[in-house]
Amino acid sequence: MAQTMVNFRMDTDLKTEMEKTCKRMGLTMTAAFTMFATKVTREQRIPFEITGDPFYSADNIAELEKRVSELQKGIRTLKEHELIGEQ
Repeated sequence: MAQTMVNFRMDTDLKTEMEKTCKRMGLTMTAAFTMFATKVTREQRIPFEITGDPFYSADNIAELEKRVSELQKGIRTLKEHELIGEQ
């Protein structure tokens, strides 16, 4: 089977942690990505669930931009609050 080189950019810290994780599993990153590519190709899908973070929804971003604008205009002030889901 012919081999080819694949290049892509990744956050440096993520790459370091990925290498450590693969090493603990007895794999190289190349082997891990090859396994991923093989599974994607065979199943014609990403082999895990991918969901969007609702924080980045268009409605939430619009609300945040509105609040920042109000802060800059002095219409709104910052106030401390409990984070949702904090225990």
